[in-house]
Amino acid sequence: MSATNATATTEHDQVDLVRERVAELVNNFPPNKVTAEQFWGAQYDLGLAWVHFPVGLGGLGVSPSLGEYVVTTLRSAGAPFSFMRNPIGIGMGAPTLVTHGSRELASRLLRPMFTCEHIWCQLFSEPNAGSDVASLATRAERDGDEWIINGQKVWTTLAHVSKWGMLIARSDPSVPKHAGMTYFVFDMGSPGVEVRPLRQMTGEAEFNEVYLNNLRIPDSQRLGDIGKGWSVAITTLMNERVSIGGNLAQRGSGTIAEAVKLWNSSKHQTAAHRDELLRLWVDAEVNRLTNIRAAQLRSAGNPGPEGSVAKLAYAELNKDIYSFCMNLLGAAGLEYPSYEMRRPEIAGVTERGDRNIAKMFLRSRANSIEGGTSEIMRNILGERVLGLPGEPRSDKDLPWSQIPKN
Repeated sequence: MSATNATATTEHDQVDLVRERVAELVNNFPPNKVTAEQFWGAQYDLGLAWVHFPVGLGGLGVSPSLGEYVVTTLRSAGAPFSFMRNPIGIGMGAPTLVTHGSRELASRLLRPMFTCEHIWCQLFSEPNAGSDVASLATRAERDGDEWIINGQKVWTTLAHVSKWGMLIARSDPSVPKHAGMTYFVFDMGSPGVEVRPLRQMTGEAEFNEVYLNNLRIPDSQRLGDIGKGWSVAITTLMNERVSIGGNLAQRGSGTIAEAVKLWNSSKHQTAAHRDELLRLWVDAEVNRLTNIRAAQLRSAGNPGPEGSVAKLAYAELNKDIYSFCMNLLGAAGLEYPSYEMRRPEIAGVTERGDRNIAKMFLRSRANSIEGGTSEIMRNILGERVLGLPGEPRSDKDLPWSQIPKN
């Protein structure tokens, strides 16, 4: 069955279609006999990159809940996962492109994104616009069929290895801050882009600051309408939270598996440690099942508040698990591999063989900051899910140009 055929209509037809495509992929491109890039290219062409995307754009137009079957089946077959190498592009850039970009732009950018030929990064935060991204100052000025961009972005993950960037900039300072922004995608190799590393307490530099000096972006690479960049950015941010905390993991896998492995090999087991490990395991399982349920209930490609739930739970649980591991290690936890400056090609120090507990303990501190702080996640859930009164916002209706700046 060709990937260009019409999408299945009934739920039964959708399930059969996905099963057929997965079997075709594994049989014709055995993961142990082809390169990762070849496998990912075939996966994209068969519509198994994002199954809920339109046909021809890496999808089959089926329910997003069927993505769980694809993930679990390919994992059992020993398939590589491109998300680990390009999380920002695959988890955030792709749904933003499909939702707000032209068909032509999505067709051109999605396949090399999924095969990791092109790594992506996100340029939202600024020195004075972190949790309140809408207060950003980077300017976008129209010049014919192009936009001229000037400003500084910060905490840009993997900018040093990225081919493409997602950028939000202020195109109209005379209106309230949420109304005067426009969203673009651009080539990170363009003239006027300077990337500088930001060293973390792990000794590495996954993050960067990026200076944009008279960067020119074609208007054809604008996503959404002029001045409507905030709504486009919301799509990116909601998918970011799911990509950070909403992975459909196997039972007992991931971070909690490291804690169990460490417990089994420890010579310092106590009843208190055992009870804490059991509590953490239960929390991890509850979080895993919640993510599965959220994925099954999604009827559209873009997530709702469940993304903030998943991200908050993941961040706090990850910190708790690695704190437990450090306590279990005792004095041995003070040993650290190296503070040599390094600029990794994968975010979150998830590279194979690079799972030093002390290093992961330090890196996990960032989980409650990156992708929206835990405090911001609680505000979102309180206001948008529980219906609690919002935080006072005195600058909400003021033109951005009149808001006092630091």
